[in-house]
This record gives sequence, structure tokens and C-alpha cells, in this order.
Amino acid sequence: MQIAIDAMGGDHAPECNVEGALSAAAEWKDTQIVLVGDEARLAPLLKDKPSNVTVRHASEVIGPDEEPVKAVRRKKDSSMVVAGRMVKEGEAEAMISAGNTGALMTTGLLVVGRMKGIERPALAPMIPTLDDVGVLALDLGANMDAEPQHLAQYALMGSIYRSKMHGISQPRVGLLNVGAEPGKGNKLTKEAYPLLEQLAGINFVGNVEARDVLTGSCDVLVCDGFAGNILLKSLEGTAGAIFALLKEQFSRSLKTKLGAAMLMPELRGLKGKMDYKEHGGAPLLGLSGLVVKGHGSSDGNAIKNAVRQARQALSSGLVPSISKEISGK
Repeated sequence: MQIAIDAMGGDHAPECNVEGALSAAAEWKDTQIVLVGDEARLAPLLKDKPSNVTVRHASEVIGPDEEPVKAVRRKKDSSMVVAGRMVKEGEAEAMISAGNTGALMTTGLLVVGRMKGIERPALAPMIPTLDDVGVLALDLGANMDAEPQHLAQYALMGSIYRSKMHGISQPRVGLLNVGAEPGKGNKLTKEAYPLLEQLAGINFVGNVEARDVLTGSCDVLVCDGFAGNILLKSLEGTAGAIFALLKEQFSRSLKTKLGAAMLMPELRGLKGKMDYKEHGGAPLLGLSGLVVKGHGSSDGNAIKNAVRQARQALSSGLVPSISKEISGK
């Protein structure tokens, strides 16, 4: 396997990307990792570079605040665009980036290319659930607007993902909505509901309210990118606030500090369950090649887990399986 990493993308680049790449290369020696970025900045971080890590020089970087389409079109030698071109031209089987989400989506569409039969690719992260099974949610930010047929395509792609990646034979598909009843929602969800009901090859279980997402009420959750991104950021913010409150309460007195010391293993386990770093990244489903989006604040462990995720997707034939199901070829 050959996986390209956008070494210059993310809040802590390039250090965290190099750290994660070296850690992944040490664990999976059958995987060739290509760090794409500025050689001058990468060289000091790669003094003990293993044989399965190489560098592809890219002279430009797309910043977090740049307008996506303009940046991708103008910065053809940026680390993100070069990594995308490697996937397009078959030099890499997958790419990983923790950089600008909009620019990565544009790179996926303009450089890697859209899968035949898919109108809108979707960002599909795993959201942890109380039963530890998790829910794959899509779209959580690639497209702010969607049509009913796009949600139907998300449902099909998400079902294939859960089946191939996690071995779930009949993944339950839910539609994010403001009520459980079929008639609830806005124009989009009301029109998408019958499409999902009639769609062959998926196990549609109806509407799912946001309060039930973490209880494991479905395996695949479909929504437009606007609602999905608000859901994701709300969950991240709530988790962060809860842990901040716990830390404050446990620091109040000697008694609470002793209690915290006794509960520390369980608290670390709980934090790990809710930590995006443990899940690696979110694939952009619907592209002709495998593109994985890492969290902007990814550390070395998150990048390593994104490599693990990419390896698993490649081994299971995720992209060809989706393409075959969508196009029939």
C-alpha cells in the first residue's frame, strides 16, 4: 500500500504529521508512506527516516482561511493538491490531510475526481455511541445544501462503509430529523423519507432525533452538511464542556482530588471514547479514490489512526465496492 500524507495540512503541521507517519511506518512495514510538503521543513524532522517513508516536495501550502476553489486552482504545487494528484495518477492508493476542509473537498472533486453516479461526495466521520458501536454520519460538512437524492446516495454509501469496514451485515440507516414521525421535518427531509423507504439495499429505520444519536439508534445517520456539521460541533463542544466541568469539580478539595485519583482510569477511558484522535479521520465518500480528512487539531496519534483507517479501507476494497453498487460496474 502507498499512502500520501499532506504533511503541511493541519494546526500542528508538519511536526504532528511526521510524527504520525513515522509511528505508522514502524507499525505497518508493508505500507509505503509519502510525506508531501516542503523538503526543507521536513528534513530536520526525518533524521532517522525508515525505508518505507519518502518525501515528495511541494513548494506551496493552502492555509486554513483561503477560499477553497481559488486556492486549489492557483496553488497547483501545494501539498494537498500534489497528494490528490498522486491518487488521481495512481502513484498513491490513498491520501490523508488535516488541512482546510473546503480545499480538500475541492481537491477531491477537481483533482481526484467524483465517482460515476455520485452527485455530491460526503464527509463521513464516526460518532462514538454509548454502546461503543458508533454511528457513521454523513454528510457532516462537505456540502452545506443537499437534495433528497443526495441523502439517498449517502445512505447507500454509508451502508456499504459499515458493512465493509465494520462487518455489520444490515446497517440500520436513520434520517436526522426534528421528530420521529414520518411527516416531520423540512422540505428536504419530507421528500427524502420516501426515497429512503423505497431504496433497495438499505435497512431504513426512519427518522432519528439528535438526542438519540449517541444511544445507538442507528448505524448510519444521513443529513445535509449544514445540519450535520452543527450536530458534530455541538457534540464536540458538549463533550469538551463536560470534561472541563469534571476537572473543575474534582479540583475543589482534598476529598474530591482523592476521588478523582481513584476514578482516573475510568475517566481516561471515557475521554478516550469521545476523543476524535482515536477515530483517525473521516473519509470523503463518493470520490474515485480514497481521501481521508483528519481533524484540523490532529496530533501524531490521530494521523497514525488515519493511516490505520486508510489501510483498512484499502484492504476491504471500500471505494471499488461503492463504485460497483452505485454504477453497477
